[in-house]
Amino acid sequence: MPNLPEIDAAASDLEAIFRDLHANPEIGMEEVRTAGIVADKLRAFGFDEVHEGVGKTGVVGILKGRGQGNRRIGLRADMDALPIEEASGLDYASKETGKMHACGHDGHTTMLLGAARYLAGTRNFDGTAVFIFQPAEEGLGGARAMIADGLFQRFPVDEVYGMHNQPTGQSGRATLCKGPAMAGASFFDITVTGKGSHAAMPQQSQDALVVASGLVGQFQTILGRNVAPLDQAVLSVTQIHAGSAYNVIPASARLAGTIRFFRPEVRDLMQSRMRAICDGQAQGFGVEITLEFREIFDVLVNDPDLSDAWTGAAADILGADHVSDDSAPFTGSEDFADMLQAVPGAYGNVHHAGTVPLHNPGFVLDPAILPVGASIYARLIERRLPLEVAA
Repeated sequence: MPNLPEIDAAASDLEAIFRDLHANPEIGMEEVRTAGIVADKLRAFGFDEVHEGVGKTGVVGILKGRGQGNRRIGLRADMDALPIEEASGLDYASKETGKMHACGHDGHTTMLLGAARYLAGTRNFDGTAVFIFQPAEEGLGGARAMIADGLFQRFPVDEVYGMHNQPTGQSGRATLCKGPAMAGASFFDITVTGKGSHAAMPQQSQDALVVASGLVGQFQTILGRNVAPLDQAVLSVTQIHAGSAYNVIPASARLAGTIRFFRPEVRDLMQSRMRAICDGQAQGFGVEITLEFREIFDVLVNDPDLSDAWTGAAADILGADHVSDDSAPFTGSEDFADMLQAVPGAYGNVHHAGTVPLHNPGFVLDPAILPVGASIYARLIERRLPLEVAA
């Protein structure tokens, strides 16, 4: 079937919501306006319960079907924007300096609201649908905050599903990777403390900048000489800060970056080797080096059977020939992984027009995807909580 007719009929309303959210982005744990809009919409749709402030700015809506079943299915969308200055040229571009929906979370929120409106009007399902609007997905721990606030104790679900937009220029396609689908991630911070000196007399220094530069190169040997070739992993140093003058060798330098992995054992190996390299450099150069890791994302693992449920719902909307479940694992990370650690489920991708990548100042989400994603969310509920029709 194509998009659900009731959702297609509301496409202009969905685009109006999307444009408003896009023009008024809020970064993680600041989604007060966005959460307020979501909560107001759910109440206007006639939801049975609406809970605000879950995990600080998260919203959870409870909708009961017409049947008396006790199964409960969760649907999740993220709400936060990124600290990026928009350069899309859209007439509804961000009004907030240095903030932009460059990952399409405004679209995800709108899609889930579209499914909420449809399901509240039909209630053609047997059980309970739990709508989870999550804050702070962009590395700020929004999923963990909601879980720590009792998300699945207060609003238990048997399964949970999510999705992401993908600007591949291939509209009308949906893809999913069964099993480990997205990498786990650690962020790291390193401080090298040496001794500064006049740049003309470097022999008087313990050059923190030279040590920091050496670490960048030596870390790359971990991937080439320690991680097994068939284990996918990434180590990226993304920041280096040192010095303030042309003629001063700095006393300290700071590095930061991320590692990505699909197995905890690989994460542990990479972290152990980084510590050993830092210890060796500290001893060899007579400096002090501190290294701290922060575990930001779990590995996102799609349940094989529930992956079939996700692709089945997508196939109802897009056609089986336009849906696949054999995508390659992706080294990007997504904190929906934390929810999948607690509850089985699946997370897929819906493709759309445009090829400017995510997290780019010029990214544009194609509004035509909104009723598509809303229809897939709605079909997940109708397929997983089928309403028995009396003969």
